[in-house]
Amino acid sequence: MANKPSIPKGTRDFSPVEMAKRNYIFNTIKDVYALYGFQQIETPAMETLQTLMGKYGEEGDKLLFKVLNSGDYLSKVTDEQLAERHSLRLASCICEKGLRYDLTVPFARYVVMHRDELQLPFKRYQIQPVWRADRPQKGRYREFYQCDADVVGSDSLLNEVELMQIVDTVFSRFGVRVVIHINNRKILTGIAELIGAPEKIVDITVAIDKLDKIGIDNVNAELMANGLTEEAVTRLQPVLTMSGSNNQKLDTLSEMLSSSEIGMKGIEESRYILDMLDRSDLVNEVELDLTLARGLNYYTGAIFEVKAKDVQIGSITGGGRYDNLTGIFGMPGLSGVGISFGADRIFDVLNTLNLYPEEAVNTTQVLFINFGDKEMDYCLPIANGLRRKGISCELYPDKAKMKKQMSYANNKGIPYVVLAGDDEMSQGKVTLKNMVTGEQTMVSSSELFESI
Repeated sequence: MANKPSIPKGTRDFSPVEMAKRNYIFNTIKDVYALYGFQQIETPAMETLQTLMGKYGEEGDKLLFKVLNSGDYLSKVTDEQLAERHSLRLASCICEKGLRYDLTVPFARYVVMHRDELQLPFKRYQIQPVWRADRPQKGRYREFYQCDADVVGSDSLLNEVELMQIVDTVFSRFGVRVVIHINNRKILTGIAELIGAPEKIVDITVAIDKLDKIGIDNVNAELMANGLTEEAVTRLQPVLTMSGSNNQKLDTLSEMLSSSEIGMKGIEESRYILDMLDRSDLVNEVELDLTLARGLNYYTGAIFEVKAKDVQIGSITGGGRYDNLTGIFGMPGLSGVGISFGADRIFDVLNTLNLYPEEAVNTTQVLFINFGDKEMDYCLPIANGLRRKGISCELYPDKAKMKKQMSYANNKGIPYVVLAGDDEMSQGKVTLKNMVTGEQTMVSSSELFESI
């Protein structure tokens, strides 16, 4: 008996309906990116390990899927190396390539390799799968898509403003109400200076990033466990509990951080971005969120995170400013800013709120019932005429029982069925049945398009 087939843990099959929904998400994001002048690129699924290793930290290196060399990959491995059983060192001998872990490092490699061809600032978007050898769990997969957009070669804060307009436009098109959370790495650095613990910036931000999950008491306990003094934690409390409008928060921060040059620079940048967004007629709410941290070893300026208002789920979009994207490949000084839409979480949000347009999911609009060869000869040019006008059609391929053909239409959610028997053909017409209302109308082939 053959073994039952399976797929690797952390991967998924997608049905036609699920693919229609995913393509609706990808196409909506692509259309909005294009509206703002972003150009699409793609990079290979595989990169050299020289490109990937050392870019994500020690833990990230462990999560890279490595690809065995072709042919006799053990030919250059000594018996001593095999006996040592050191997996990472052995992998470096038998693997030269790996599956990409994200889209950012391949993008940095792309910019360095093609720098003489690029028009700066370069506005790129990329929608491709990435792979991580993580432990699979709910909402976390080993293969998933990222939908990135970045601007490199420009320090202008107009780029940050434009990216937030893109976020607002995308979620407005989806019909999802969101809150766009904004903060700045420089403000967080200034806060660390204010409380006398600049060397604890990572510990501080990792802890306060958990505020909405574990509460202020647990955040304070974690800060003290990480070596902050009671006085420093006390001085941090006004930041953690700060309320008011965005401008009120900025005014309060200006007083608190007046002695911090980097903190004041972060306030100036945030005020500019927020003021420009206020004049942009955004549909969604924008909030200055001082507890937002996002990967501080990576970002250097403005940082963003987007959360849905009507569904309890994590961040569905994130991003920020970085100052040295290409420095890891020997091309320092190229600043950039980018965002990434979480397609899988957006998929869950749209499912929860039932926000997929019917036409995005039900691809076939008309099914022609098959009564036999003569009737199909009559229907085929009519179907082709509808297709030329953009109406998707199917002709049922077999002369099956009417009940079976109607069930096929119902199960696929096809809204219209066309029937053509002797009566219809003698009059040069067809019968159009609305599968939702049950209404039937005899129409000419020229009237068929208008009726649909």
